[in-house]
Parts: sequence; C-alpha cells; structure tokens
Amino acid sequence: MWIKLFFLLLYFMVLFMLARLFEAVVWYETGMFSTHLVDPVSLSYKKLKTILESRGLPYSGLAEKKDVSELVEKSGELTHGELYSAMKKEKEQTEAGDGSTTHFSGEMHFYELVEDTKDGIWLVQVIAKDREALLSQSNWGKMVQKVSQFGIRTGTFNCSNDYRSCIKRGWQRSTLIMSVPQTSASKGKVMLKEYNGRRIEPEHIFRWMTSHVAHRIKTLHQSEQLVEEWRSDPAHPVKMFLFACLPQPPAFFSALSVKFTGRIEFVFVDVHHWENHSSLSEIDVTQSPAYILKMPEGIYRYGSSIGEFLSLAAMDTFLRGVQPEVNDLFVLSLVLINLLAWMDLFITQGATVKRFVVLIRTLGTYNSILLGSWLPVLALLQLPYLDSLYGYSLKLLRYADTTTLASLVRADWTFYSSHPALFLSTYLAHGLLVDYFEKKRRCAVRSQEDSTTNLEWLSNLWDWYTSYLLHPIAALQQVPSDYSDWEVDPNFLLERLAFPDLWLRPLVNMEYIDTLPTWRFRAAGPDRGEGGGVKLDEETDSSHSDTESMKQLDAVPIRSPNSSKKHESSLSSQDSGKHLCVHTNTDPSSSCECVCAAASPLCCRHGNRSSPLADRTVEDGSLTSEDISNYQHCDWSVWPRDVLQCLECVVCLENFVSEELLMALPCGHVFHQQCIVVWLASGRHCCPVCRWPSYKKKLQGAAIRSSTGNTLQD
Repeated sequence: MWIKLFFLLLYFMVLFMLARLFEAVVWYETGMFSTHLVDPVSLSYKKLKTILESRGLPYSGLAEKKDVSELVEKSGELTHGELYSAMKKEKEQTEAGDGSTTHFSGEMHFYELVEDTKDGIWLVQVIAKDREALLSQSNWGKMVQKVSQFGIRTGTFNCSNDYRSCIKRGWQRSTLIMSVPQTSASKGKVMLKEYNGRRIEPEHIFRWMTSHVAHRIKTLHQSEQLVEEWRSDPAHPVKMFLFACLPQPPAFFSALSVKFTGRIEFVFVDVHHWENHSSLSEIDVTQSPAYILKMPEGIYRYGSSIGEFLSLAAMDTFLRGVQPEVNDLFVLSLVLINLLAWMDLFITQGATVKRFVVLIRTLGTYNSILLGSWLPVLALLQLPYLDSLYGYSLKLLRYADTTTLASLVRADWTFYSSHPALFLSTYLAHGLLVDYFEKKRRCAVRSQEDSTTNLEWLSNLWDWYTSYLLHPIAALQQVPSDYSDWEVDPNFLLERLAFPDLWLRPLVNMEYIDTLPTWRFRAAGPDRGEGGGVKLDEETDSSHSDTESMKQLDAVPIRSPNSSKKHESSLSSQDSGKHLCVHTNTDPSSSCECVCAAASPLCCRHGNRSSPLADRTVEDGSLTSEDISNYQHCDWSVWPRDVLQCLECVVCLENFVSEELLMALPCGHVFHQQCIVVWLASGRHCCPVCRWPSYKKKLQGAAIRSSTGNTLQD
C-alpha cells in the first residue's frame, strides 16, 4: 500500500515537472509565457470571433474588426493561454462534427431529464406532428455546438411519439423550448420558455437564450446597491462579482451561476454609467473589467494567476476548489484510488495473467473500501452538530485554492485533461519504469512463483480455487498456494465432501505465522557443572556434534537404579540453575518426567517421541553425569520467555543443531521453523504436541508454576 502510494506521488511530481518543461520549451521558442497578455487589435477577425464565442458574447451586429476587438477588451483581458485553448477547442469541435443530442421518447422521459433535474439548462427542439422542425439539420448542428461549450444540454421531442403530451402542453407547432431554474435556491423550480422570435438563425437564438439566463444574475447599476451587496451575508458567504461595461454578462458567467446555484452567488456590476468611482476604490477595484471573488477571508482577483482563463472550464475548475460539492470530492477520491490500484499491474512480478488477476482483485478491494468509507461520511455530514467542522474545512480549502501552487495544479489538470493521450502515455511509461526497478530489486530474492509461466500460474490458481471451495482453511494464504496437500484425483475431492469438518473449522488468517517468535539454536560454552567433564564448542559443526553425542551415550556405564537416583539428586543440588528433561515411553498416558530444581526454567513435556537420552535411560536404567551434561549444554539465554526448553523437533524427529532456525507456538512448544511452517500452511492450525490452536495466545504463567510445583513434589 505504502509503496504504491509512493510511486503515485512520484508520478504526480513527474507530471508537474513535465508541465514546467513544456512551459520552458514554449518560452524558448516564442519568448513568452501563457500568462502574457495579447493585444486584441493584433489578432485577425476570425480569432476575435473565436474568443467571443468561447466567452459567450453575441456579435451579430458588429461587422468591423475594431468593434469586435473593443468587445473583447470590455469582457476581460486576453492571454496567450486562453487564445491557444480557444483555437484548439474550435478545431476539435470542427473535427468532431455535430454534438450529441438527446431524443426524448415521451412525457416521462422529458420530465425526468428536463423538469426533474433542476440544476442545468436545456434547449429542446419540439417537432410537431406531421410537420418539419423549426431549424434545419445543419442549423441545429451549429446550435448544438454553440451551446454545448457552456454546459447547455440539447434534445429533440417528436410529437409523433407522444401526441397527447404535446396537446396537453400546447405544442401545436414546431418550436424551441428552453428550461432554466427559476430561483437561486438549489433544486428550485424549473421555468420553461418558448422561442417566439421571427428570425431562426443560431446567433439570434443564442442571444435570446443568454438574455434569459442573465436575468437570474443580480445586476447592480448604482454605488449604493454595491455597498449594500458588498456587506457580509451569512446566507451567501462566497460571492463572485463581475465589474464590466457590458449590456449583459458573458454566457459562461451566466452558465456558472446556474451550475453553482445555492453555493456561490453571482453578481454583475454594470459600471458603464457609473457616477461614484470612489466606492470602487474603497473595495480595491481599480480597473474594469474585473472578476472578484469575495470570501469571508478576503477578496481574490481571478485572472491574475496561471491557467485562470475567461472560459467556462477554467473558472469552473477554480470555483470547484473554492466551494466543492460532496460529489466533487467523491469523484476525486475515486480517481486517486483507481490510479493507486492500477500500480499493482506494474509492481506485481510474475506471469501476465497473474498481474491482471491481482489488479482485478485490488480494484475490487479498493473501490469497495472507498464506497464503504463514504457511507458513514455522508451520514455524518447530515448532522447539525458538524456544521462548524464543515465550515472550517471549507475555509481551509479556500486558503489552499487561492495559492500559487494551487493555480499551477489547476493549470496542469486543464492541460492534461485536454491531452488524454499524453496523460496515459506518461502513466504507462512510469509504470514500465516501476516494473523495471522492481525486477532489479527482486533479482537477488526472486521466488519460484515470480518465474512461472501463464499456464503454470493458471494451473496453480485453479488448484487454489478448488482448495478454497473444499478446504477454506488451507486456501486462506497468498494466491496461489505453494503448500497444498490436495490430490488431483476427483474421487478424493468427492470423498472429502462427506466430512463436516470442512465447514465446521474456523477460518484462520495465515498472517499470524509471521508474528511467531523465531531464533537460532546455539550451544553453550564450557561446562559450569561439577559432575560433568564434557565441553561443547559453540562453533562445532552440527553433524559432528550429533556424532560425538551418540558416542558419549554409547560409552555410558550401566548403573543400578538406586545409584542413578542418588546421582540425579546430587546433581540437582549442585547446579540449581540448570534443568533436566527426561522423556519416558513406559506409560502412554504420561507425557514425560522432568527433574527440575527450585529455580529451574521450563521443562518440555511432549510425548510423541522419546529422545535418545530418554531411550537410553529407560533401556539401561542408569543416567550418568556425562548424559546430563550433554543435555544441559545449550545456551538457553537466547530462548524467548515462556518457551518450553527441549532439544528435539517432534515433526521431523531430529535433534536441534547449532545455528538452526527454531520457532515456538503460543503453547510454548518449539520446533524447526521450516517444519512447523509446512505443518501450519497445510491447514493444521494447532500444535503437533498438545493440539493448542496455533493462532490463539496462551497464558504461560499458571502453567509454569503448576509444572514446577508438580516436579518438586515428584
């Protein structure tokens, strides 16, 4: 998770640096940045019309270039970035042809999309029964292209599909219908307007639409109205002001007022016939036109930073950061989570099929967690007690969104969203680099599963899947499992279905194996006891130690039981810091007999297999000081606390050798690490000796005291 997050942040840094590199290249070739201003007089008539169309200003009555350039200046300053964006968008619309439009099938379809949505503007062409449309096919295509760049949706309603609905609404002839929210409240009533003009050119229809939408914006003509509106209003803490000498605000400004209904109030200040200019200087408005965002924290002059163009897309991105909706935050988190999940495709090593299987699993997991996390967040936002927390969060977002770094991020977002091929190619290149470095990093510790082919991995996946269905405990490890005790014979699988143990066992997570204590077995130094003359070297080879131990056991003289008991008691009294673990096999119900001193450590009590020392004791009936010394010569200081001390693994029935890895279970029994891992991975989640669950903790204090007390009594 953290490594994927690191690589994703690294990818965002690469995108940020790449955008700065592109700016440097443009500056080197042209000598200017995207924020440099452009003189409208130096532009051609065609480019000036493109700018006016992108801003949404009608120009049908302006035939001269001078008048068009003055209208561009009155609507706002023009930068190189906005000019490039407008020209590119016009080219894309020309290549794309007619925009998409909705064809309504009947009354309910029209009601659901137009009248019940209440948060957008619609332009619907009504075609009367057995009559032609008001606009021809070519003019309707131009109209769709013209209004779609301002977020206005279009559709056609043919009365032949639902003639009764047309009669009910009074649509007896072909006409145009526009729907606009009537009030400034969120989800307010929708007002339907019918076009009654004589001229049916797209430019006149667009002028009619913009004039109706502009009526929703509060327009100020006097300084007293501005002073009253400039005061702080708790109902509308965030306001967007436009100071300009225009008959009506641009269409992109009016469209944004509909889109941000209930969140941001839009105000148009007509300073064409302004008498008192001192009121403008009091609120720090020194030039016109100006786009001023008034917040409780202060004012922000829109257009002064990089990427802040006078277009619908640029200002919409800016205002979404200032006053976001919950849906905006959800979409942002959804994009980030899926980008994070796709990193698994490059981080995972091995077969191609394995990569995509892991990717699908990660996508499903991350998106499920995201949806589950948003549900309580939405529930908490409905509580009135969290209004103050919500207000502080919005204030923090406003502070962050008005910084220079935020403007750079918005500009990069606009640039990469308009060039999706560049975004996808850089993501793919970054992923391939991550894959390359991951291969280099895992080259020394490359596992067998990473080198499997697609067919082999699919075969292992099928084995894991069948194992999961029939034996869920053994299959709860990483997919596919490297340890499986299932046979391929289908008769064996059918026989296993008869055992209820398949469903009665609890499901156990295999991650607990990583938390079990592990250490290396070491022999002690020279013997500190008085009765033994044998010395074990800590650096001696394991096979040599085993051979020498067997030779010493063969050389032990036979003694009587009485003498053995006397020697045993004397040895216990001489060295109370050591212990002796003797296994007996005479009684099946008994585990073993431990002879411990009063302060001795733990004693191993397993009875699955007797040690060579115990076998020798049972057979000969004697125990020498050399035997006890051999058993005692082990460095017990490296053993974890609450672990039973013994010298033999009951899984492989082999003695512990110096420098071997050992692992202890919660019950206290010790085994070879490799032996017990294979045992647990096969689905047997219990101790091989006492059958205590290997994933369940066990209090060792009481068991230790009782074991020591019983030994002393014996």
